[in-house]
Amino acid sequence: MRALVILCLLFTAAAVIYRWRYKLMNTVLAVGIIRKLMVTLSMKLPRVRSSILPELFNAKTNNYE
Repeated sequence: MRALVILCLLFTAAAVIYRWRYKLMNTVLAVGIIRKLMVTLSMKLPRVRSSILPELFNAKTNNYE
């Protein structure tokens, strides 16, 4: 019975975190040190770095004429 209660609580917590994931992420990343740490860690991942950096430093510029 105890395992069922724990399983239900974990499922509920996961559902709440999933529903409010962007609000939670914005709240956590509002702290400067945590934001800097997350950027540093994500840039150490080759797949993330290879997908983000070309878009940031793209030679094409958008001219809104």
